[in-house]
Amino acid sequence: MPIAVLDASALLAYLRDEPGAGVVARAISEGAAISAVNLAEVLARASDRGGDAQELAGELSRRGLLGGAVAVEPFTAADAVEAARLRPGTRHLGLSLGDRACLALAMRVDAPALTADGSWTESTLDVEVQQIR
Repeated sequence: MPIAVLDASALLAYLRDEPGAGVVARAISEGAAISAVNLAEVLARASDRGGDAQELAGELSRRGLLGGAVAVEPFTAADAVEAARLRPGTRHLGLSLGDRACLALAMRVDAPALTADGSWTESTLDVEVQQIR
């Protein structure tokens, strides 16, 4: 089981060596997971910057991150139900579907969710949220 679930913002901070990258690196070294939804967000950011999403995914796999140190977990039907259930209680915080997918996975695997998004800590969810910065 993973010791932490990464939000897209956490993996991006690690990849870009931004503040909080060290926190994410420690989680990755101990075994982390990411929802396929959040991985899609990370890859989309590469596309937004003119990069190739498939190339980035290949590079991350070759580096041993994807499918290695970071397990990519499917977005299951149960996760979809949980993400939808979270919507009313998180709408005021502006949590996206991706954010709620991360939280649903964290709940499923009983691990803390790592994020750079400060609004998550304002929630009263039944899941541990750790700010990376």
